[in-house]
Amino acid sequence: MENTKLTLSVDKGTIMLAKEIASSNRISVSKLFKTLINEVAERKQQEELKMKPLTEYPEWMQNLIIASEPTPDFDHKVLYHKRLDEKFGV
Repeated sequence: MENTKLTLSVDKGTIMLAKEIASSNRISVSKLFKTLINEVAERKQQEELKMKPLTEYPEWMQNLIIASEPTPDFDHKVLYHKRLDEKFGV
């Protein structure tokens, strides 16, 4: 990707801090800025991927959920074999 210049207006203390951080990490201030922006964007994307609590969804969506927690005594293998027995008479 082609680099483009960007002019930022910040106080001198912030500039000095950015230069110190970049210097201690042996990178340029531009690279530091790019890294920080990408990290913020990634965090935002991760937050968007997290599932919201059920109560934040519309009621019609909440009604689509059969059970809020799995049934502890449910054995899908037993149900599967029962279905095979019914279908094929095994």
